[in-house]
Amino acid sequence: MSLYEDLVTQTQMNYSSYYGQYAAGQTPYQLSQKAALPYEEQIKNFAKQVKDAECIIIGGASGLSAAGGGDFYYEDNESYRKYFGKYAEKYGFNGAFDGMMHQYQTREEHWGYLATFLHTTQTAPVRQPYLDLDAILKGKEFHILTTNQDTQFMKLYDEKQVSEIQGDHRFFQCSRQCHDEIWDAVKPVEDMIKAMGDGTSIPKEMIPRCPQCGAEMFPWVRGYGNFLQGRKYDRQYEKISNYIEKHKTEKILFIELGVGRMTPMFIQEPFWNLTLTLPDARYIAVNDKYDFLPKQIEDKGIVIVNNIATVLEDVRKEAGKK
Repeated sequence: MSLYEDLVTQTQMNYSSYYGQYAAGQTPYQLSQKAALPYEEQIKNFAKQVKDAECIIIGGASGLSAAGGGDFYYEDNESYRKYFGKYAEKYGFNGAFDGMMHQYQTREEHWGYLATFLHTTQTAPVRQPYLDLDAILKGKEFHILTTNQDTQFMKLYDEKQVSEIQGDHRFFQCSRQCHDEIWDAVKPVEDMIKAMGDGTSIPKEMIPRCPQCGAEMFPWVRGYGNFLQGRKYDRQYEKISNYIEKHKTEKILFIELGVGRMTPMFIQEPFWNLTLTLPDARYIAVNDKYDFLPKQIEDKGIVIVNNIATVLEDVRKEAGKK
């Protein structure tokens, strides 16, 4: 087991032990009681920390995409209606994930919705918070760790710079995990969308099937089915682990963006652990709801509670980046 996967495994055990607190939107860790700096000073601090860092690890979670308009997952809002309108009208779903959990009468309609879901993220433009973050990182040594499956980071960076530990909407796997292989999902999904037109179902013959066992394929993502934790999955943890091992004695800055209370074990708590144990590590978190900074690292980190898009834009401007 790689270094970072071991950290995740430890924090998952902690999550299970204190599930009640996490479910209530809390944390079992003792938090800092230090008063937050004024917003303007926080932005200056953020920009200076980036400038001074010898390397940076970004932890990008769902709040980062939501801040740029990818906010259709959990509610029936304008964004959801824009991309999933025909399903919203037919079923009254309360967001994209609601539709993913629905038991459709036919597999053709199930795949119609699934194709719509994947196509929405596969073809989305790079959202503004990602562009601002990219500008902030220009000229710096960095690595991206993300739980987002929406491919936003992959539209900006080479695969070697990004660790996608929760999967990627661009790939299919065998739903039975009959073997360790993944396939391109972009072209098949594009074809499904064209064939579906204004309807809500795809032709039966377009349902993708595993060439080895004949079972239906499924997106290579955690959360919707039997997630394949094979070679590609292991490689994601190897990339982030190797990066930490290579740079652990340097001035390393961990930047956490948009972690909620459902998955603190993948980015937030490992970042806390690493900030505490690595001698020259520093930590910055941006969140629109939670002001969680453990007391043990209060002198090595800050939390900015504000809209992520606003913060990244302001940091970019403060850093003088176009």
